[in-house]
Amino acid sequence: MFICVFLASSQRIDPKYLTLARDVGAELARRGHTLVSGGARVSCMGEVARAARAGGGRTVGVIPQALVDIEVADTEADELVVTADMRERKGVMDARSDAFLVLPGGIGTLEELFEIWTARTLGLHDKPLVVLDPWGLYAPLRSLVEGMHEAGFTRPGVFDAISWTTDVGEAFELLEKRTRHLSPSPEELGEAAAG
Repeated sequence: MFICVFLASSQRIDPKYLTLARDVGAELARRGHTLVSGGARVSCMGEVARAARAGGGRTVGVIPQALVDIEVADTEADELVVTADMRERKGVMDARSDAFLVLPGGIGTLEELFEIWTARTLGLHDKPLVVLDPWGLYAPLRSLVEGMHEAGFTRPGVFDAISWTTDVGEAFELLEKRTRHLSPSPEELGEAAAG
């Protein structure tokens, strides 16, 4: 699978988040997946990509020209796609990905999470979306959305469109399980060809 990982680029965060990013990159590579990321070499974004490559995984970075110009691009990416702006960046990342994994991050990460979550809730895509949150950074967000749901501001399936976990291995199991569910089995492909 091509798994898009949304995560922090801040360099002012606790080192435990960098360790989490490395663990995710290593597990992604171990499972034979390709990383799609924001294409920066700094903070968690750089750590996840370096760990994926160290484990033999392939990495695709997608970065706007403005960030290339300030020299934060992951030039070691197997493929580095340079976009005109942030909107195009998100579109390319979405199009290139089979699934989405969200790690702790800032407002940019939240924007990416909400865009994918909203589109899935509206039925605009059926790609798996998993939030990996070992230390509860997103707990207030979950409470907020639960309150919005109770007040009638969200669609009934808002929480069917997303999975939450605190464990790296479980995060990948959820992504793989939901992707297998969406993909036709070899038997189903055979029936379609015969029918």
